[in-house]
Amino acid sequence: MKTARNNGFTLIELVIVITIIGILSAVALPRFIALQRDARIAKLFGARGSVAASSALIHSTVLARNSSADPVACVGGFTASNAAGTPTAHGSVCTENGLIATVYGYPASTAIPVTISATVNPGIVAVAGLTTIFNPNSQNLQDEGYSATLSGTVTTFQIQGAPDMATCQFTYTQATATSPALISAVTTTGC
Repeated sequence: MKTARNNGFTLIELVIVITIIGILSAVALPRFIALQRDARIAKLFGARGSVAASSALIHSTVLARNSSADPVACVGGFTASNAAGTPTAHGSVCTENGLIATVYGYPASTAIPVTISATVNPGIVAVAGLTTIFNPNSQNLQDEGYSATLSGTVTTFQIQGAPDMATCQFTYTQATATSPALISAVTTTGC
């Protein structure tokens, strides 16, 4: 006579499997959280690098053009002044996508987005290329994981999703008559 055999796991097998899963999750979860923090920090450093490079490129363009206005209109129909700060502090530089507002030969800290006209153009946020849109609004930046806010002549760049965005940031301060544009060190304690 045949005996009936159960086709299942014993209690001890289930306990062992659950214990192994618990140990793996206890080890893997902190590493996963650390990876997210590392990714936010890397993204912040990448944004800072983009802001620094674009600021330097705009400044070198102004210097190369020797404060001479462009002879033809830029994308959007306006002409770049290429002003380096003398006799006027405010100017503009033509890029592939349109004019960039400058102050003393560096990208300006401007509102986000800018209503473009003959005298008002986007600044550092547009030229930094953090989005695929030339003159991004706040939602465009958030879609890419960034936040940029303007306070006077200082633009603060932050990473969305950081536990404390106020301590996961860097700032761009537009140039003055006596100082070039300044980009702060990256603050990562809240990333």
